[in-house]
Amino acid sequence: MSDKDRLLDKEAGKGPIKDIAWKDATKAPWYFGTGFIIFWMLLFFAVVIPLFYRLPAALSIDDGQTGEFIGERAYNTLNNLVNIGPKVLGTDANEVDAVLFLLNEIADITKNLLTDRYTIEIDVQKTSGAHIYSNMLEVYQEAQNVVVKLSPKNSTSDSYLLLNSHYDTVLTSPGAGDDGFMVAVMLEVLRVMATTHQNFEHPIVFLFNGDEEMGLQASHGFITQHKWAANCKAVINLDAGGSGGRDILFQTGPSHSWLANYYKKSAKHPFATTLAEEIFQAGLIPSDTDYRIFVEHGNIPGVDISQFINGYVYHTKYDRTDVIPRGSIQNTGDNVLGLVKALANAPELRDIKDHEEGRAIFFDYLGLFFISYSVETGNILNYSVVGVTLLLIFISMLRMSALSLLSCCQVIQQLIITLIIQIIAFVLALALPLVVAHYFDSFGLSLTYFSSPYLLIGLYIFPSLIGLSLPLILYCQSVQQNKLPTIYHLQLALHSWAIILSLLLLGMTTYGLRSGYFFTISIIFYTIPLIINLITTFHDRGFSWAGTVMSFQVIPYLYISSLIYTLYVALTPTNGRAGSASNPDIMTAGLTALGTMLCFGFLAPLINMFRRPSIVVFSLFLVSVVTMYLASSTQIGFPYRPKTNTERVMYQHVRRIFYEYDGTVSRDESGYLFNFQDRREEQPYAGVNLTGSVRTKSECDKHMMCGLPYFDERWVGNRFEGMWLPREEPIEPPIPVTLELLSKTVLDNNKTARFEFRLKGPQYMSLYIQPNEDDFVSLSNWTFSQTYLENPPPSPLTYHIYISYGSKSPSLDFTLDLSKLNGNYEVPVLEIGASGHCLGNKGDEISQSFATTFPHYAIVVDWPSTYKRYIF
Repeated sequence: MSDKDRLLDKEAGKGPIKDIAWKDATKAPWYFGTGFIIFWMLLFFAVVIPLFYRLPAALSIDDGQTGEFIGERAYNTLNNLVNIGPKVLGTDANEVDAVLFLLNEIADITKNLLTDRYTIEIDVQKTSGAHIYSNMLEVYQEAQNVVVKLSPKNSTSDSYLLLNSHYDTVLTSPGAGDDGFMVAVMLEVLRVMATTHQNFEHPIVFLFNGDEEMGLQASHGFITQHKWAANCKAVINLDAGGSGGRDILFQTGPSHSWLANYYKKSAKHPFATTLAEEIFQAGLIPSDTDYRIFVEHGNIPGVDISQFINGYVYHTKYDRTDVIPRGSIQNTGDNVLGLVKALANAPELRDIKDHEEGRAIFFDYLGLFFISYSVETGNILNYSVVGVTLLLIFISMLRMSALSLLSCCQVIQQLIITLIIQIIAFVLALALPLVVAHYFDSFGLSLTYFSSPYLLIGLYIFPSLIGLSLPLILYCQSVQQNKLPTIYHLQLALHSWAIILSLLLLGMTTYGLRSGYFFTISIIFYTIPLIINLITTFHDRGFSWAGTVMSFQVIPYLYISSLIYTLYVALTPTNGRAGSASNPDIMTAGLTALGTMLCFGFLAPLINMFRRPSIVVFSLFLVSVVTMYLASSTQIGFPYRPKTNTERVMYQHVRRIFYEYDGTVSRDESGYLFNFQDRREEQPYAGVNLTGSVRTKSECDKHMMCGLPYFDERWVGNRFEGMWLPREEPIEPPIPVTLELLSKTVLDNNKTARFEFRLKGPQYMSLYIQPNEDDFVSLSNWTFSQTYLENPPPSPLTYHIYISYGSKSPSLDFTLDLSKLNGNYEVPVLEIGASGHCLGNKGDEISQSFATTFPHYAIVVDWPSTYKRYIF
């Protein structure tokens, strides 16, 4: 007799009660449902968090063995470098003190050089040049690099490995994390490589560059001009977006997947993900690194490694040595030293172009091991996993049909219904956190989790869980179980979720997104227990199959929760400096919802194994309501804390003067120009007198580039959200900017006029150049980049020439050729805005007094500047 006949006999009151499948499993007590959720939350805190912050013990100078990275020595080097203070391009600290410090450290290493095995060459490069960055042309003069080449004496290789970090810092920051940490790591790696008996084939170039913060300029000067640059075939770039903790490999290649394999073989403490690379390259993090310069202007592949934990102190005065654990520098040093040794012997460096193998998919698992494979392998894996999963789901439905009162077509109909329910759950799980984020932002309460990350549980995780579980709970309570048991309904729910993930994976694979690998992981670790349950018949024995599913879900749950936590740690501090134009809570809520769905997609349906599962939903709702109250109505939800989670306040003390065509002054005013760093804008400026302040958008509608001295591309990008606070007393910048017309010559064709100018001012200046298009005037030639001239920024932006000097006497002569059909140059044809920035100067007494009125949780970065508008 067949299984189905037995079941029909049972329906008629015949047959044994132990017939599998038809005897619906007994549900566990309701309170186990809440415990089920708590178990998985505790698993995250018990496993993921300790492994995430795990660091090796730093080796001491006395205990370290020859050839090892000595964390204590590197830490001491870092401390000495940080004691110099902020090192901004053009200051003595950067141009003299830091260079002398590096040369002394290198000289100390040279004393112990194994001269029978290696040679060492040192070069201090002063470089000038220009490159396009964002919508600006960056012109730099006399940026410095300290460059060291370590070569094996028996080497015949003319392919070099490049190792880069920068020693300059932003204004007010001592730069322990960014990027003194990596400078100290490089010095210690140089020390180990130069003083240890070992074999390596390719010379290693150590580039300590002195101008990264002002637009990646020193690296551009090196890779385009230095005598050793042409021989550099691969780069290890070391930078920071935080201070302390583990370092992350977040960019590699491009088109050289073998680099990830070398990291896999050599990094002692692997930490990496392709997802971070795709997020960074999509521009979702307001930062950039020298890696892009080397790839774009040097056409060399490499790896980009960064510090990222504790990004709250990044670019602040609190980026000091005391916030960095010694184990952190040991962790990075071990990784970098191992990678340098490996790549310095890599045969691929001999002919790098022969090893273009496409991009790599790479990730670590909780720092325990590292996985990498090519995109081609990934595509085959993704398509295979989807195919096998769909086949097993079909086999499972055949089994359900064989052991129930439904035909195969009816089971498929049930699957379709369940799939619709799960799609609704997917939408709700994503939508509910987004609604919460929008609601809080609409009341000016964004960033409530900025200093209190545990609020994310009630704000976004639990609402997402409610959306994920509620539709299926309602469906299971309403559907009749007389033809298909509860266990099969739940398995169909899991099958439906696997189908949703499979469709998403297919879409990402087709679109070329490599980060779809974490969907692959989720699907694989659902498919494996499905195979086991089918083979063992647990598939049909009460809730036995659920134990197998939960056991295998531990692996993807731990990985995906750690991945989402990594992104949270990296991205949340950036919300405090990403500007005010967009709502950062939307991104955070979306990320949290995605993580919740991936972590609990195969677990949330199992809540229906317990009696009264609605109690679980109610408990989640109750916690969410309490959390929202705490976040919105108590100090817990206030974003800022002194020293640890500060508010960034950035503004200029501006004197702006508008000159008309006849040389008269039509406007002369002073005020403070604010560039809001986060969504709350001026709302937290408790105690600051902002009477008379206006938004700068109105100025942008009237004047070229708003008629204001925007410092760099971030100021320009945030110009519509800025604020102008007028000041009655005139501001007198210590070094005003001046633009002098030296000559005006109409050329032989009588349609072109050449204007020759001289620009003088402080070490940071900008030019905004706009021909009078209403009179059909065009800019046909100039002193600067022809590429930038031929590819102007999109309207309403104008040509923006950003100029920085490492020297003390900034002066720039340049020419502009204007063409006009009627050849009449006795009327206005050109508008130029010239700005100068006195970085490091705190302004007059009034400005200094104004700066003291900001709250104690604020970090103020301000400086005097000049803006002059000319019409020629």
